[in-house]
Amino acid sequence: MQNKTLLILILLLTLIFFHGCSTFISREKLVTQRIDTVLVSSLFTTANAGISVIELKSKQPIYQQNEKKLFRPASNQKLLTTAAACLFLGTDYNFETTLYHTGEIIDSVCNGDIFFVGGFDPEFTSENLDSMIYDLRKFGIKKINGNLYADVSSMDSLFWGEGWMWNDDPATYIPYLSPLTINKNAVKVIYEPGEVGMPANLKLFPNSDFFKIENGSVTDTGKTSFVIERDWLRRKNTIFAGGTISAAAKQDSASFNVVEPALYFLTLAKEGLERNQIELSGKIDTLTLPNNSTKIFAFRRNIVPVINRTNKISDNLNAELLLRALSKRISNEKASSRTGKRLIDSLITLIGAEPKTYRITDGSGLSYYNLAAAELFTKVLVYMFEQEAKTYDAFFKSLPICGVDGTLSNRCQNSSAKGNVFAKTGTLSGVASLSGYIKTRKDNWLAFSILIQNYVGSAAEARKIHDKICEILFEEL
Repeated sequence: MQNKTLLILILLLTLIFFHGCSTFISREKLVTQRIDTVLVSSLFTTANAGISVIELKSKQPIYQQNEKKLFRPASNQKLLTTAAACLFLGTDYNFETTLYHTGEIIDSVCNGDIFFVGGFDPEFTSENLDSMIYDLRKFGIKKINGNLYADVSSMDSLFWGEGWMWNDDPATYIPYLSPLTINKNAVKVIYEPGEVGMPANLKLFPNSDFFKIENGSVTDTGKTSFVIERDWLRRKNTIFAGGTISAAAKQDSASFNVVEPALYFLTLAKEGLERNQIELSGKIDTLTLPNNSTKIFAFRRNIVPVINRTNKISDNLNAELLLRALSKRISNEKASSRTGKRLIDSLITLIGAEPKTYRITDGSGLSYYNLAAAELFTKVLVYMFEQEAKTYDAFFKSLPICGVDGTLSNRCQNSSAKGNVFAKTGTLSGVASLSGYIKTRKDNWLAFSILIQNYVGSAAEARKIHDKICEILFEEL
């Protein structure tokens, strides 16, 4: 009797198992049909799509189309950079911006030079600089009988990545790179109308004498034709303002990247010394730190919030300096993107792929030389999902949540998938990418990558296709 009961139980469990499998398989077929219908869009008259969807538990593909074909990944490249940073730098890694002095300190006078040594901290701000200057005064220095230097010798001289577009300058999303950065290596110019017949009022934030301002604008009672720009053609930190601004216009602002960010840092530091009544007798310049220097203070920043902002808001400066931090992890030579890419190649090898299949040229995805495949991103996503909790959490929590935050905050607002898609966006001219994770309605977890390119005009239609495919995956699996 017991054997008969056991046999019936085994048969029932077998039936349930195969029914579940057949149900999942039938859902996969439905997913394929629905996604194929979405891809009938007129966008694909010229455009192409590479798609890979993997079920995380079984690691089996759910949907694939052109998954091995190469596409420009745009900012999906940041997934590779941040994954490599989590693995090879680790979540306990700290960026350091360090303050040193040379010579003796006698009666609060430093008879030598002061050095700021850059450590690739992309989030360093004026407030952080003020705290270091406060520590300098607390250290006992009230006068510097020497110079103020920036040591940027830890990086090569290439201030941009390979394949970056020269005419994107002076946008803040294409920052000039340096191991010593401040305020995202950018400046904000706040402007508003002056009195009629007079120039517009301009104010820099933060305020600094580093910039030259040429203001040829005029406040008028008519319409606004106001123009403000940085002299990007000659790579100068001169702000031009011209045209007319209506007397009725409201206050507005424009932001620009900064050429020679290390000298910008030093200028802000010099101005900070003056505010703190620390006298500087010498000049500001760049110089490599001498061996006989004494450390005063190090400002440290943990890597986790840097990774978070890299993906959440698609911060290009963060991604590029993460790549150079990776470079310093494996070489004592000057940091470079080429050396940093060796650890991204290591990541590609770890996931079972061949680095030579792809072309990785920067950390941010700004380069038009990058070539990657949807399959590469889903393999990385699966690999990261299997890492220890601390590593995976840093990576996963950095991803924008559809309809909630980051670069996906305005997406999926009327979709059932809202709050259940955790993914990195990517946009270049003619390129729209989305790769990440989906928690489905049935609590299944998927890794997916949807790469679309070769269209003209707005990315709106491509993004609608991204969102619709995510909604299908959420609802059906």
